[in-house]
Amino acid sequence: MVESALFREGMSWLGSAVNIITTDGAAGRHGFTASAVCSVTDTPPTLLVCMNRTVSSHEAFLQNKVLCVNVLRGDHKTLANGFATRRLSMDDRFGQAEWTRLKTQAPALVGATVNFDCIIDKVTSVGTHDVLFCTVQAVRLADNREGLIWLGRSYHELQDPSAFGSQI
Repeated sequence: MVESALFREGMSWLGSAVNIITTDGAAGRHGFTASAVCSVTDTPPTLLVCMNRTVSSHEAFLQNKVLCVNVLRGDHKTLANGFATRRLSMDDRFGQAEWTRLKTQAPALVGATVNFDCIIDKVTSVGTHDVLFCTVQAVRLADNREGLIWLGRSYHELQDPSAFGSQI
């Protein structure tokens, strides 16, 4: 068996997009920062989000059964940190930015590179985390396609590829 410290060090070099995952409903408005998000299939459009069960808003996500994956831009580092800390209340976290609603009514970050508005269909527990399988109900793409990734335990900004003349 691989030691968890060695596994974590190796995983720190697997670059990931930085996202704020949000929900709203009967259990209230909540959000957290996550990098463990990926596509499952495009038929039907489905993605997964990994959430540590110790996250203070864990139960709210399970009860609300909706979420929005807000893919962050390079200039969203402060916002990412705000949603990653337990020191800020949910009102203070959400007060740092402008939010709208898409189909599920989960908060969608204005100015995010992409918003994936989803219904949580299935939850599978693995170790310390729950894997939330989510069917995408709406997608909103920004004109500016900058990105923010987490690599080597720090943030790195990605420029819009169209700035270099590439096709996306």
